[in-house]
Amino acid sequence: MVVANAWVVFGRRGEMDTAKIGAEKAVGSGTLDIESESPRTVPAEPHGVGMPVMRSSTHQAGMPGSGTRCRLAVRRMRRLSVSLAAVGMMNIAAPGCARANVADLLAHSSELQGAFAQEVDRRLDVPATAQRSYAERLQRALAAAKVPDLANQYVVAVDRNPNVQALFLFWRGNAHQHWQMVGASPVSTGMPGKFEHFITPLGVFLHTPENMDYRAEGTKNENGIRGYGAKGMRVYDFGWQQARRGWGKPASSAMRFQMHATDPDRLEFLLGERHSKGCVRIPATLNAFLDRHGVLDAEYEKRQKETQSVAVLHGDRKPVKDAGRYLVVLDSGAEQRPSWSPDPKRHGDKYKDAVANDTAD
Repeated sequence: MVVANAWVVFGRRGEMDTAKIGAEKAVGSGTLDIESESPRTVPAEPHGVGMPVMRSSTHQAGMPGSGTRCRLAVRRMRRLSVSLAAVGMMNIAAPGCARANVADLLAHSSELQGAFAQEVDRRLDVPATAQRSYAERLQRALAAAKVPDLANQYVVAVDRNPNVQALFLFWRGNAHQHWQMVGASPVSTGMPGKFEHFITPLGVFLHTPENMDYRAEGTKNENGIRGYGAKGMRVYDFGWQQARRGWGKPASSAMRFQMHATDPDRLEFLLGERHSKGCVRIPATLNAFLDRHGVLDAEYEKRQKETQSVAVLHGDRKPVKDAGRYLVVLDSGAEQRPSWSPDPKRHGDKYKDAVANDTAD
């Protein structure tokens, strides 16, 4: 990829360095691991989105058949869904219109909910009205990215709004259902106002082995911070993405967009507030949950079956049936903090220590 006078972000010891690329220079040189400083090759071409995602057969799984009978049945079930939504059951599809029946939907909607509650320690109790609102925002984002019929898979959505800072895990069985929320956790996205800090980009981002994930080494930087979290935490890599700079004159530049854990002992107290350099920081237990269950590993599992050479996948993983492949970043426009997303300042001295020592991505 040819870049004209762009600034590209490279990780180093919990900090991001920038290297100016000349007008005829291709991106794709080795970078330094954010913790270990060991060279690591970065793909030259950005594979994420921020622009529409190309359609393919993998995006169409679970679409219902056509016909008047199916359409009428769906309308009837949609009327029924008004009452079901009040107890968290979103729009069940009509029998015969898709592979999922009522029993299937109930099983899928709770497949990971129990595991999420048991395995993820930093959770948000999102009320039903907010769940429906985020489900609608997610669908609008997917439609804008040209994948409105996405179904039969999990999707991770992040609200980058400074008053929210939350991640939501969604699932639906077919394109005529509403998205159902499985669980939610606090996150940290890009905090503007400092040099080399980007505003986390909006869009629908494909998680693909073309931008291979890797694992944290767990080493500490000069401030005693483990930028990517404990050893073995997975770094979800979404490639080079254009993002707005949070410093200097208004402009966009390329940054390496990732979703990763943060220091579990020092920096998790900042989750729920913008504090990263552009990436999405998540709790360690959520990182392990997504990794163990292969929630976003549809493309990785496909590559593993084809080549048997995807080293980043754990041998003892238990992937879900409907693994997904998309991270969606949106902004709700919230003007005040909702009660279900508590302010991290409540942690007191631990919060203050985290603010003073945060030098990670």
